[in-house]
Amino acid sequence: MENNPQSTAKSGNGKNILIIVLLILVVLSGIKLYTDHLDKTRKSEEILILSEENTELNRRIDSMTYQLDLRIQEINKLGGDVAALEEIKNQLIQERNLDRKRSADEIASLNKRIASYAKTIEEKDQEIIRLREINEQLYSENTDLKSTQAQMQEEVAELNVKRNELQEKVNIASKLRAENIQVAAVNARGKEREDGFKNRQIEKLKVSFNLADNKVATPGPRDIYVQVMAPNNQPIFDVAKGSGTFTIDGREEFYTVHQDIIFDNSKQVLTYFYEKGTKYAPGVYEVRIYADGYQIGAKTFEVK
Repeated sequence: MENNPQSTAKSGNGKNILIIVLLILVVLSGIKLYTDHLDKTRKSEEILILSEENTELNRRIDSMTYQLDLRIQEINKLGGDVAALEEIKNQLIQERNLDRKRSADEIASLNKRIASYAKTIEEKDQEIIRLREINEQLYSENTDLKSTQAQMQEEVAELNVKRNELQEKVNIASKLRAENIQVAAVNARGKEREDGFKNRQIEKLKVSFNLADNKVATPGPRDIYVQVMAPNNQPIFDVAKGSGTFTIDGREEFYTVHQDIIFDNSKQVLTYFYEKGTKYAPGVYEVRIYADGYQIGAKTFEVK
């Protein structure tokens, strides 16, 4: 079989074309890979730059917030208006708390705002200087005024001491006092016996006294309590027979008998009867008389 030179030439040309096409495709593929790599590298660099810019911006926000805090504290202390500074601080805190990365445009915009805030701080620094000057002047004036006030307060304090001393004397003088206190045992026939009585002689216990003359005491209603203390220093009482409780020196205690009177400074004579119902233990008893929250008299007696 004979080879056709023309056919062989065509076949060789076809292979060459195929090789060239493949080479072109390889080159194009390599170029695309290279450009993709460059694009990826560029994007990575942009992301890194944005991350660094966001970090730096956050540091600027923190620094600006700190500076605002200093001015707010100082102006507050000097009595100035801090509303504008607090509004800026709240905006920065809100921006700082955003949990996202800012874009390049957002970073640029926020940097411009921070720059404008810096101008506001400069203006407030001038205001602080003015406020300090005003406060220094007021301090000087107040020092003179306080010196005068201190002298007046000292005089008032002295007057108050004298007034309190006088009031204390009036309070002491106005206290009621029980005098001529008598304690008697009343038997079943109504016969009374004073001093050293026995149980069989006590049907009822009688306590009588009069209120001493006191022109300082204010006339009016009074509660007069009688408390009979047993030898064991416990009060004798029976609620069913009129006993109850009253307050003395901030504590609640039982009283034996009680009367409501209208004090009129007439040396009123008061008489109390108490029927115990049981025997009295032998020993020394004490009758205590109270009015207006304090003791106005006392007397002891003995049961044999």
